[in-house]
Amino acid sequence: MKLCLYKCRKKSTQLSTTGFALASRASTSLDVQTPWSGRFWAQTGCSTNTSGWFSCATADCASGQVTCNGNGASLPVSLVEFNVGMFGGRDFYDVSLVDGFNMPVSVSPDGGTGICHTSTCPMDVNAVCPLELQQKAPDGSVIACKSACTAFNQPQYCCTGDFLTPACPPTNYSMIFKNQCPQAYSYAYDDVNSTFTCSGAPNYVITFCP
Repeated sequence: MKLCLYKCRKKSTQLSTTGFALASRASTSLDVQTPWSGRFWAQTGCSTNTSGWFSCATADCASGQVTCNGNGASLPVSLVEFNVGMFGGRDFYDVSLVDGFNMPVSVSPDGGTGICHTSTCPMDVNAVCPLELQQKAPDGSVIACKSACTAFNQPQYCCTGDFLTPACPPTNYSMIFKNQCPQAYSYAYDDVNSTFTCSGAPNYVITFCP
């Protein structure tokens, strides 16, 4: 598995690395200078070809290297999103399946003040992914689950056009993700139950396959 990092705002400081390999049960740590906004995700099925080009079966960032160098992930991808110290010193964080699912993940504050809940998606959404949303490996196994927005690019699934409003409702497809991972964002306006906050400059532990 490979872990990638992406800063979301121009004023956010680039982290010391934008991607690294992470063995099973291994861990690493990164320091973030506040304010900072960015995303973390895992890639799977990674390899290097005979020309030295590095790529992954899910969430590839098309850099050709282990580091993503500022590139975002290809969809579908499970994301951990942060706004750190940007709004009155509070941190906002979430697990997002808005762009689909490729791996279970959780984020948990360590220390801090306030409610500081863990946000988690521990289930394998691939196991219940409808055929029309499935991303498959050459051997036919399901390796990721697309969002309906990615699969169909229709306003009612993407909350665009006439649906570009906080009243944009969930769909049968987004509810598949929500039922599996109630704490995670399942579509663009799934804020109420899916955004978490913490103050007091805590550390955060991101766990893949929690």
